[in-house]
Amino acid sequence: MVADMCVSIKAGSSDYLEKHPERRISFFQNFYIIGVTFAAGIGGLLFGYDTGVISGALLYIKDDFEVVKNSSFLQELIVAMALIGAIFGAAIGGYINDSLGRKAATIVADICFAVGSLLIAVAPNPTLIIVGRFFVGLGVGFASVTAPMYIAEVSPSEIRGGLVSVNCLMITTGQFLSFVINYGLTRVPGTWRWMLGIAGTPAVIQLVLMVFLPESPRWLYLKNRKEEATNVLSKIYPSPRLEDEIDILEAHMEQEQKDKVKVKYSDVFKLKEIRVAFICGAGLQAFQQLTGISVIMYYSPTIIQLAGFKSNESALFLSLIVSAINAGGTIIGIYLIDIVGRKKLTLSSLIGVVGSLILLSASCYVRGHGNPSLVYGWLAVAGLALYIIFFAPGMGPVPWALNTEIYPEEFRGICGGMSATINWVGSVIMSISFLSFVDAIGLGESFMILLAIACVAIIFVIFYMPETKGLTFEEVSNIWKEKAYGKDKNIESMVETAST
Repeated sequence: MVADMCVSIKAGSSDYLEKHPERRISFFQNFYIIGVTFAAGIGGLLFGYDTGVISGALLYIKDDFEVVKNSSFLQELIVAMALIGAIFGAAIGGYINDSLGRKAATIVADICFAVGSLLIAVAPNPTLIIVGRFFVGLGVGFASVTAPMYIAEVSPSEIRGGLVSVNCLMITTGQFLSFVINYGLTRVPGTWRWMLGIAGTPAVIQLVLMVFLPESPRWLYLKNRKEEATNVLSKIYPSPRLEDEIDILEAHMEQEQKDKVKVKYSDVFKLKEIRVAFICGAGLQAFQQLTGISVIMYYSPTIIQLAGFKSNESALFLSLIVSAINAGGTIIGIYLIDIVGRKKLTLSSLIGVVGSLILLSASCYVRGHGNPSLVYGWLAVAGLALYIIFFAPGMGPVPWALNTEIYPEEFRGICGGMSATINWVGSVIMSISFLSFVDAIGLGESFMILLAIACVAIIFVIFYMPETKGLTFEEVSNIWKEKAYGKDKNIESMVETAST
């Protein structure tokens, strides 16, 4: 009996699955989980499409509006307005996720996507384009918090990283589709209106699917809707693992509810273990952006034109190849994240990013300083491709996956939302300043700045990021308590910390 209780309390952990390997769930074993993952991942698809489509659409917006063509600031504002909206969406989305649930947050995101896409499609002037981009950005912000969190909470621990990475695959697929559609619509009248307006269709599809999707079982348990939570869990885990998962969830939620009595929502960051976790999660999100992914994805056609390929069609076609590599690299990440682990995957990704930025900055520097040879243009394109090859499997999915794992259940929405907000702030900084930096110091020199930041990111990961591969949410929580209070000391509870 005692032995059984010990096994149960470790349900989902590596020890539990080592003792009961027959209860391990493989990636394609449960099609219910896969179906929920892909349905929720439509938010990621919209996220990717709406952030990727602007790179091509901007070329044609400039053709239609002379004022945009003559102003780098207006071009940056059209790109960045969706990111500014995403900042607000991520921050508000965290609160909605905690208070109303993952389904409500997804529905709000879909409405924002649909409204924003419609406004852009009929926009008679750049001002309405900017307003529409803000609404689309709100949807992107909601989706960036909600989709990975929801997927993580319905996923068995042994495949959680891969399933959350499916959302990143949906993001990169959305970006790839945006380049395909951009390229396919190059000769269609009203090109940019179709490019930007078509995003409303997947939003409506997901809005319909939300009727059939379950709520997160962990959120249901937190709200004391245990019967509904058990019904959802029964579709994920077969017996007897189902009973073990319910037992550990029950015990963990009881402890978190006791802690929550003395921890106000507004005081969450006064808790040392959450501060330590947040520095790691938000730091990874910041470095994801500050190492240049927004620059590469939003401005790849412009970068390719600056490298010597002048026509819109050539720039879009080469950007399409870069985007396809991004989607392919994410598939590799899905496979590796639960095998290699989060930390090793991130480090190898960043080391590759450093190498590719060396090639990219050097080739752009040489071309920008008097050597017009197209050879350096091709080297720049190769640098872009290598950047994506290394970035996509690691720095693409890991920051999002880790941020679904490292926060307590009752604060996962607000902490994940604030971390995502850091991501979008970084994205705004990069996207709204890049062209201005290029004008001021040159393309090669601008990439050298990204190279320096990537080196700093490697140091951060080495010294601050833990490994969470295969761990339950409860085990991950203990990592931060040990980091906050010391492994050999008595770990203070959240209640004790809050009361001091």
